[in-house]
Amino acid sequence: MINEPLIFAAISDLAGKMRGKAFPVSQTDERMARGVGWVPTNALITCFDTIADTPFGSLGDLVLMPDAATSTRLDFDDGTPPEHFVLCDITTPEGAPWLGCTRGILKAALRRFHALTGLLLKSTFEHEFQRKAGDAPPGEAFSLQAFSRHRAFGETIIAAMQQAGLRQDTFLKEYGADQFEVTMKPEVGIKSADSAAIVKEIVHFAAARHGQSVTFTPIQDPAGVGNGVHVHLSFTDAAGNPATHDTNGPYGMALRTGQFVAGILKYLDSIVAITAPSAISYARLTPHRWSAAFNNLGYRDREASVRICPVVGTDPSSVARQYNFEFRAADAAASPHLLLAAIVHAGCQGIEDELPAPEATQEDLSGLSETALAARGLRALPGSLGAALDKLGANETVRGWFPDGFADVYIAHKRGELATAQSYSQPDLHAAYARIY
Repeated sequence: MINEPLIFAAISDLAGKMRGKAFPVSQTDERMARGVGWVPTNALITCFDTIADTPFGSLGDLVLMPDAATSTRLDFDDGTPPEHFVLCDITTPEGAPWLGCTRGILKAALRRFHALTGLLLKSTFEHEFQRKAGDAPPGEAFSLQAFSRHRAFGETIIAAMQQAGLRQDTFLKEYGADQFEVTMKPEVGIKSADSAAIVKEIVHFAAARHGQSVTFTPIQDPAGVGNGVHVHLSFTDAAGNPATHDTNGPYGMALRTGQFVAGILKYLDSIVAITAPSAISYARLTPHRWSAAFNNLGYRDREASVRICPVVGTDPSSVARQYNFEFRAADAAASPHLLLAAIVHAGCQGIEDELPAPEATQEDLSGLSETALAARGLRALPGSLGAALDKLGANETVRGWFPDGFADVYIAHKRGELATAQSYSQPDLHAAYARIY
């Protein structure tokens, strides 16, 4: 069969999907220089492939500009065509960043952080996902037998990550039915979000080649566990020296770390529409699901929205290099670039406002009243995407972190998703998201 190899020019869009166009490999030099055509209204394509109310209509032109550093070619050595794609920025025809480019938004957030602190941000994403076969026997959580049954699948994922230049960490059978987790080592700057976007595609590619289907949906079965995205963050100076930890700081947090975390927690109810952005995300963000339900800091507590993570050993230098904190109120319906940008902007606001480091909670908060929570500076997260969008829309500080017009476009996109979601019964809605993600 004749063929002309193609490269897919991809963006991580507002629905957390990789969309774009393909071009012949023979045009690589040309496309790297002048990009691929795109249109503004494509930003309003929801996860259901409906188009939300768009301020752009049929007007306007944009360009997908490939970033050669993200070019990814995966040969699974099984007779199928290699997967070949490259991540792109969305620009105007004149080359200016466009308001709806998630990579561009993250780059701006990282510039803000560096200008404010002189430091660099390191981060990594942990992804949970599930097989859709639904045939897992009981007693499988974290078990060797479950891992052994899926070893070939896991080893294909790890090998593909290596081909893609990603720094693999772990692959494990998670607690939930047919649930797995894949993790990577931390990267500086935008590379961690690029890697997070790439690894989701790798998992889908690997599953297909093993005759399986997987989903990163926030929650497949309301009676079961959900699938989260956990983002680990730390800071370094330009020389790579750790700057997150202070032995004398609260819970080991350096001054800027405490301020950064305080900013996340202060603005969490207004950014959770970005970090947990589906109509079913809020079925997972409830107490006792090991996810997040309140704007609290936890010290080694996996029910907290932000967790101070454990370190191994007592050597001060080793402790400082390991020390990190984890954001847990997120799922894979979010673009990793937009998710990380929202976290970084919130943290920067905390530093700018010199917020005091938060106290860590050490008890179950679900039984406390709103009044009791408020007395401690705490509150429950919004209970639905609609409520979270209301918080985002009303918070002028948060809206101001993003390019002019972005917040309105994002809210319109998500309102369009909600309008479609309302046409499904609850079981059918969960099934639909499982197919989508």
